[in-house]
Amino acid sequence: MKKWILIMGLLFSSLITAQKWESDWSAAAALAKQNHHNVVLVFSGSDWCAPCIKLDKSIWQSTEFQEYAKDHWTMLRADFPRKKANQLAEAQKTKNAQLAEKYNKNGYFPLVLVLDPNGNILGQTGFKNVSVKEYIALLKSFEG
Repeated sequence: MKKWILIMGLLFSSLITAQKWESDWSAAAALAKQNHHNVVLVFSGSDWCAPCIKLDKSIWQSTEFQEYAKDHWTMLRADFPRKKANQLAEAQKTKNAQLAEKYNKNGYFPLVLVLDPNGNILGQTGFKNVSVKEYIALLKSFEG
């Protein structure tokens, strides 16, 4: 019984701290305006880009980043997986391609942009081998 309670507690705590990623610019922009946030747009190749995978594990999945981001940014991911098993729905592929056409014409991965709710670029970066605290500070520095 104790084991069951522990497992359920861990499951629910992971759901509470899970990063909420938007997948549609319109929804992300509306949410950002509503909450007076900027948008952090991440272009990633989740199943083939080693720096993207490192960035996800070391920054995006960290509790420290998630706790900060939920109160300060609207998170938007444009993922471009290559493996057949990870392919996105056609509608999502189209949305991601439209974002890439506007914000990532050179096809850099990972590319992390901080945008205002109107879609203006405030700053950009990629993978950095720094602490979560330093990465948050870097993203904050783009906001002025």
